[in-house]
Amino acid sequence: MDNNESHDVEFEIINHLDNSYKRDVKAEIREGLTGRQKNINCKYFYDSRGSQLFEEICTLPEYYLTRLELSILQSRASDMVKFFDAGDLLELGSGSCKKIQILLDGLGGKRRGKSTYLPVDISESAVIDSSRQLTNLYPELKITAIVADITRQMDIITTDRPSALLFLGSTIGNFSASERLEFLKGVAKSMKPHDRLILAFDMVKDIDLLHAAYNDTKGVTAEFNKNALLVVNREADGDFDPANFEHIAFFNEGHCRIEMHLKALKPCLVKLKSLDVEISFDQGETIHTENSHKFTTLGIERLVGEAGLNIEQIYTDEDNWFSILELSAV
Repeated sequence: MDNNESHDVEFEIINHLDNSYKRDVKAEIREGLTGRQKNINCKYFYDSRGSQLFEEICTLPEYYLTRLELSILQSRASDMVKFFDAGDLLELGSGSCKKIQILLDGLGGKRRGKSTYLPVDISESAVIDSSRQLTNLYPELKITAIVADITRQMDIITTDRPSALLFLGSTIGNFSASERLEFLKGVAKSMKPHDRLILAFDMVKDIDLLHAAYNDTKGVTAEFNKNALLVVNREADGDFDPANFEHIAFFNEGHCRIEMHLKALKPCLVKLKSLDVEISFDQGETIHTENSHKFTTLGIERLVGEAGLNIEQIYTDEDNWFSILELSAV
């Protein structure tokens, strides 16, 4: 249990990242960095520092995604939660509490008092910080914070009560086509008849706008990208020097996605002591760190239909740059 000093409010923390998970992390890092195209899973951006950097990214003028998503939530929050009377609000990849706060305000005090909020994130500091803020704002709200990897542990993140599942931020775009289909199939199978999934998508748009969003002039996204190297250093006793790599991000038109990479500025050798491996880099060689897929309305309809989900409502901005869907299970 974690005590909030201001109001003596308690919230529960459940940490599912056990020793077996740590072993899986090392195996995943080894596999990613010894393949033909070296890669680091984008979830390794999100330690405490990475979460803080991402929050800074969300305030940058070039990064339209959060601004549009917040605007849609603020204008349509009451509509989005009108189906929800009492039960569990399960937010996957929760991060900051800005978005859920808008929806909690839309619920009103009576429904909040009968509900439990379950933020799920790989970053323990993120779920603790957001839970503390929310207990200050909504002392009537029960909170159970969950530290888990949604890409591996969705089978243990379950609830018996009526639920609203929230997957915001267009995080679904970080998954490959097969990964997102299997993920959504699993979510659909777990949903009860009156449950809803609130799912966000970033839409296809002008390439210059996309490029600017991932190549900000302040260089915050570059620091965020390089932070993955520091996380790998900590997890695998490595000696990556971020100064030896530069951030690059570009739109891959064939795959309809922004790709982020770290490019070696010179030949270098990296040791990962706990994995007992050495990794050599040629000048110009890259580590692929993130994909951010962009979607069309037709593509979304096909995806959710194949996953076993029905579209109940679509909320979007006037330019159709960002969409939030309310989905039910078939």
